[in-house]
Amino acid sequence: MNMKLSPMPKNLLFALDIGTRSVVGIISRKEGKELIIQDYEIMEHPDRAMFDGQIHDIAKVTDVVKSVVDALEKRNGYRLESAAIAAAGRALKTERTRFEMAIDVTKEVDKALLDSLEIQAIQKAQTALMTSQNLTVSYYCVGYSVINYFLDQSMILNPIGHRGSNLEVEIIATFLPHIVVDSLYSVVHKAGLEVMNLTLEPIASINVAIPPNLRLLNLALVDVGAGTSDIAISRDGAVVSYGMVALAGDEITEKIAQTYLLDFNRAEALKIGLCKNETNTFTDIIGLSHTLSTEEIMHQIDDVVTHITKEVAESILELNKKPPSAVFCIGGGAQIPGFTSHLAMALGLPKERVVIKNVETLEGIKFEAKPLSGPEFITPVGIGATAFVERDQDFIQVNVNETTIRLFNSKPLQVSDALILTGYNARSLISERGDSLFVTIDGDTREIRGEYGEPARIFINGAPAHLDSKISHKDQINVIPAEKGKPRKITLREVVKMDASVIVNEQRIQVLEAVSVNGVNRTGDYFIIDGDVIETKGIKTAKQLIDALELDYYSFAIYNGDLRLEDDSPIKSGESYRYSPFEKSIVTSVDLKGTQPTNDDTISHNRELSILVNGDPVQIPVTKAEMVFVDVFSHITFDLTKPQGILILKRNGERAKYTDLLMDGDVIDIYWNN
Repeated sequence: MNMKLSPMPKNLLFALDIGTRSVVGIISRKEGKELIIQDYEIMEHPDRAMFDGQIHDIAKVTDVVKSVVDALEKRNGYRLESAAIAAAGRALKTERTRFEMAIDVTKEVDKALLDSLEIQAIQKAQTALMTSQNLTVSYYCVGYSVINYFLDQSMILNPIGHRGSNLEVEIIATFLPHIVVDSLYSVVHKAGLEVMNLTLEPIASINVAIPPNLRLLNLALVDVGAGTSDIAISRDGAVVSYGMVALAGDEITEKIAQTYLLDFNRAEALKIGLCKNETNTFTDIIGLSHTLSTEEIMHQIDDVVTHITKEVAESILELNKKPPSAVFCIGGGAQIPGFTSHLAMALGLPKERVVIKNVETLEGIKFEAKPLSGPEFITPVGIGATAFVERDQDFIQVNVNETTIRLFNSKPLQVSDALILTGYNARSLISERGDSLFVTIDGDTREIRGEYGEPARIFINGAPAHLDSKISHKDQINVIPAEKGKPRKITLREVVKMDASVIVNEQRIQVLEAVSVNGVNRTGDYFIIDGDVIETKGIKTAKQLIDALELDYYSFAIYNGDLRLEDDSPIKSGESYRYSPFEKSIVTSVDLKGTQPTNDDTISHNRELSILVNGDPVQIPVTKAEMVFVDVFSHITFDLTKPQGILILKRNGERAKYTDLLMDGDVIDIYWNN
């Protein structure tokens, strides 16, 4: 006959611990700071439908959950409609990895770039986890820690504000398989319940075994279950890390079964009795009866206990980098005689620093029903206590664009956490520069970088947000990917200085005559395109400057300050230069026409050339076969060492050069043009 049930009072909460060996349901309420356990029900699985905290047969586990719910409903007269549950901490996996990316050396590293780097590192860790362990189920990140950053292969504490070409991060990330959460949800739904909140078993346990007021201490919690031993570490006021060792109570049970020829269930019963009885009586599969002391049995299984505790100790030391101040052990496997002393020895701690934590020692827990006792019930009590404190907070639901996801709320959640879970391509969050243009200027290739693009835009419920913006239950997150920049539109005058000039003897002289692009002369308004070949024409060397000034190459030199320039020395726009003549001894020692002074007997040393220099008659003796313009300076007063502008040379009204031949009757003009 169906019993009419009334709705459960709102001040009550139903917590459900779906464990490997049994299912525990607890109805509790909060009164001030105390958790009152009003009723509970414990039922073992008739078959092994769960292994190592993972549901393998949903139908069989659902039947046990229904039986627990029915028993509690009949006794209390309430209809149970929702439950607080916990996922097995033993399902957590960790992966350590490094990820690097090339970055724009001209741009400072900012937080958006760093967040993108870390997201990609987590995604790489997730892929590595799936590949290295040949996993067929999907995992998502429930937390990660940055170990180190590297900028251009050098370790750096904080890259923000720095520049470089390569940025790298090393992280350690923790993952939880989707199947663990999904199978739990499936069982709860099939049992006619809704999930009111979901946490992790290690968190539920540590919330009551090591409350927040103790977490300033460096403590370890070890939950020794059937298939694995779960580890949680507290330090500096927070739970800082989780771990798991794939060794626990089942290894001890199997050793007992092999040693004494027992089936698994009888070996399990004998193991449980070791912590209660001094003498143990049992019958093996052959039918022989045995009566052995606990000490005798422990002697046979001591090597297994030693091995398990050694592995647990190594995991604690790896997570904590040193022995913790103390260790609390919970779970049925921790009750095996000698477990805590072996663990203390492996950690190098005094025996009194490694203890079993029982339900009856928990602070703020009271029972209206018969009190539970032992370390194996810490977790179900913790699930209820956690649900009251963090109801609807451990797993939250948000939408990312069109995708609905659940996130484990073990820390303040940000937009980046949601993007990691959806597998969002983190590279699309960072704007890229537009494609570069490559041009050739006078034989040298030059890269013209593209323009910066638009960064990604993020919105939470329509309001602008960032990767590190906090998110809450039912938030709608929209991400508009970053836009790549465009190639830069740049004119010829921006890559070539069209008005390039130099100062020579305090006079400005244009040094650029013309610019051609792909063989065609262009003005400065021409827009550069990829692959353009640009050639400039003009004064580029000291020799070309001498020629442009119409100076005698053999008589004058170009100086930059006190430095005399070689013929092929480059002339640089904006610089100041001067020209000065060589010393006369140098000039006269050079044959300006490629000939040396001669002693040809045909030359009449008494012959003279009669010329006019600046209107004055000058007689120049003929001393060689050919007299040239520069010879005039030996017979007039004109100071070339103090330039007063550009030197003008004229012969018979035409511009002259130093090497022009002198003829009798020539009219010469020499002056400074300023």
